[in-house]
Amino acid sequence: MNQIADILELATQAIQQNIDAVLATVVRTEGSAYRQPGAMMLICADGRSVGMISGGCLEPHIIKRAFWLTRHGASVQVYQTGDDIGYHKNSDSDSTVVKDVSVKDEDMSEDDFLEGEINFGLGCNGRVHVLFERLATAIPLLDLIRQVRHTQQPVTIATLMRSDNSENGALDLQVGSRIYLDTYLKTGSLTDIYLNHNVAGDANTVIDNVLLKAIRKLSKHQFHKKDAEYVELSDDLELQATANRQYESGAELVLKAGQTEWLLQRICPQIRLLICGAGNDVIPLVTMAKLQDWHVTVIDSRPQYATRRRFSQADSVLCLPLDDTDSLLKLSAGAAVAVMSHSLTQDRARLAVLLKHSAHYHYIGQLGPRYRTERLIREIGETSVNPHILADGIDKLHYPIGYKLGGDGPEALALSIMAQMSAVMHNQSSQTMSPSSQEQHSKTDVQTPA
Repeated sequence: MNQIADILELATQAIQQNIDAVLATVVRTEGSAYRQPGAMMLICADGRSVGMISGGCLEPHIIKRAFWLTRHGASVQVYQTGDDIGYHKNSDSDSTVVKDVSVKDEDMSEDDFLEGEINFGLGCNGRVHVLFERLATAIPLLDLIRQVRHTQQPVTIATLMRSDNSENGALDLQVGSRIYLDTYLKTGSLTDIYLNHNVAGDANTVIDNVLLKAIRKLSKHQFHKKDAEYVELSDDLELQATANRQYESGAELVLKAGQTEWLLQRICPQIRLLICGAGNDVIPLVTMAKLQDWHVTVIDSRPQYATRRRFSQADSVLCLPLDDTDSLLKLSAGAAVAVMSHSLTQDRARLAVLLKHSAHYHYIGQLGPRYRTERLIREIGETSVNPHILADGIDKLHYPIGYKLGGDGPEALALSIMAQMSAVMHNQSSQTMSPSSQEQHSKTDVQTPA
């Protein structure tokens, strides 16, 4: 399972068993960082934990301190991963350097844990900002993630990280307060905009004044390559994205008058994978896709192949007739599609539909040697009323499917397919290969035995 699925499952268990827990979320990174904003980790009071917010270097310290850090409510901690890098504590000119990777309790004061920066001499030369909150406060967020996974509809939220405490123009919200921006974007209404009611004062007063202006500005933010960005609102509500700001050693983290800092998140549905074919070589592909938390559907017109018993990890296994065009288009909408039935009849029928609707899916790949796929395309074109309608689909078709990574067998094939699909789905530059270099994916045109 993927970390998000594991976190949701453990959170459900903790609630049912009445066990307290702390959710740790990466909200900002500067310089080199193993995980990006939005990465989460859940720590239970009984010792169980799932998820990672670093490469494993910060987790032991975080597990020990999670409940202590949240005894008074949500808090944000800053961890340095530099090699003997100094930092400024609470904007003081004096800096303190912690050189050891393991930080001893007796070496740290209460203020160090609440507001200071802790240095782990890992040589990565970066900072990781982590929000800690108890499970009771985080439940609305986790429920929202479940909703997105169920409805396949993305949502946008803003979480307050820091706020100027001056009397003029200060938000009457506590750290960790979340705003559901989609409600305002869709209806212009300010009703039910809070995911969690972590409000220090009267909510109506807050909404009528500073918060209304902040919501309007945050709602206009355009995400770039990432679905989580750290942004700042100055006293004149000028929004500035800081997710990619260059990290400088010793930079002071001081808020200007009237300034607030937010984590803006676009919570997106799982990437969906449709596999047309249920041969034995599909099994490792399903496994690898689920490790990436993709939603996986396997279809085949042969009932002895398309069984839940054979593909227990898949989200859905369907025996889909070859003439069920409507279901095929519905399942492929916005998805990555792998056509790999080892049957000319099946592949021809699926491709004949999919190539006509090239804008319907994000990725499509066909298993088998290049000459086999070209034969399928030729036969489909010969029976098509308008062969030109296939052009865009053919241009989008990856064949042979997957990158040339070397290796042999179903597992190596699955790895090459996942690498190519992941690059396309995440808008990464594709690997350039000549057709002749991909012949390692050549397969015979017989059905795979069950």
